[in-house]
Amino acid sequence: MEPYALLLFAFALLINAGTPGPSIAALVSRVLSNGWRDIAPFLAAMWIGEVIWLSVAMAGLSALAETFHVAFVILKYCGVAYLMFLAWKMWHAPVAADGDTLPEGRGGWSMFATGLALTLGNPKIMVFYLALLPTLIDVTNASLSLWALVAVVTVAALAFIDIFWVALAHHARKFLRTPRAMKIANRVGASSLGGAAAVIATR
Repeated sequence: MEPYALLLFAFALLINAGTPGPSIAALVSRVLSNGWRDIAPFLAAMWIGEVIWLSVAMAGLSALAETFHVAFVILKYCGVAYLMFLAWKMWHAPVAADGDTLPEGRGGWSMFATGLALTLGNPKIMVFYLALLPTLIDVTNASLSLWALVAVVTVAALAFIDIFWVALAHHARKFLRTPRAMKIANRVGASSLGGAAAVIATR
């Protein structure tokens, strides 16, 4: 595989992943409300979900994904419903009198399931891998070594972008030390989650 093709893919992925969308909105809202320490399952699920789409595209299973379109639609709306539930919970979260206390995070498996459903049901990610990947990388002679190389580049690019957003949200969270600021953060985070759910549902 030509190095420039891999670099072009990495650049396109950075642009696609770094552009604020449902995944970034959900990630930032999670960090704002619960901090960065319990975000690992959510990040891992997002990266695994993208590698799954990468694998589907490289295996030439675009037609198979279209065949099981109904299953992906069901998965998408399950993710939408859960995001709306999280948005409702965040909107109505109690504000503690102690400014150093922020809402507790949810369980790791719950966060993992949310991240996976969000990624697998996100049309933006789906289109990138199933429609754009074949134009960036020659998948006609895909091999296990090529898949491994592209998968490593994929995870590295996603980690760079997502950790950048986590750092920004974490620093913003440092200013949320009053009940009023916490309430505003909860409402902003809830609105972001609700908006992410609406975007996914309408695409």
